[in-house]
Amino acid sequence: MKGDRLKALRLSKNLTQKGLGDLIGVKKSTICAYEKQTRTPSVENIVDLMQVFGVSADYLLGTDHLIKTVSNNEETITTMSEEELVFLDELKKNKYVYDIIIENPKRTAELIKSKIG
Repeated sequence: MKGDRLKALRLSKNLTQKGLGDLIGVKKSTICAYEKQTRTPSVENIVDLMQVFGVSADYLLGTDHLIKTVSNNEETITTMSEEELVFLDELKKNKYVYDIIIENPKRTAELIKSKIG
């Protein structure tokens, strides 16, 4: 469990450690230990935290990242793996290719699919 992520999620919901503990059925000291990474939550507690915060276990465990986008005043949160972020960073290094893909991602995906079968 990534303690810094848990703490950031808790604070984003304006929850105290006690408040979060009450929601998932553990003591304040347990939440504190999760945040300091001195204790590992049970599978049941990870599921409870996923439900409280609307995130994946991968995010809580630190294997992916939350990406927030806003379009037409509507906020969407998705997750991306480290590999996906590295891919995008590499893609951005070739501005010409990146611009073509961003302009029409569906067409680009269809073109790649047709080329590789």
